[in-house]
Amino acid sequence: MSTLEDWLADATSALELPPDSIPADLRNDLLGLTRDIAHGVTRIAGPLTCYLLGLAAARGGAPSASIALINALIPTLPEPAESAAENQPAPQQ
Repeated sequence: MSTLEDWLADATSALELPPDSIPADLRNDLLGLTRDIAHGVTRIAGPLTCYLLGLAAARGGAPSASIALINALIPTLPEPAESAAENQPAPQQ
């Protein structure tokens, strides 16, 4: 078992939640969302946004729909090649 799996098992047990509370696809979606928020907004917004998603889920919101709504709020980041090209000086003629 990995450190992540061990941690999730311990946290799930401590919160008295079912062991399968975070299916693998939801876990991957949350990790990707947190990464995108950290890079597109600010690093500390990731965990706080996950908390807000938890509140939405407790209110009956479907996790996938809530994740899609939040994804739409994240500013679009330029592709690495685009940003590198933008930072290059104009060619000399």
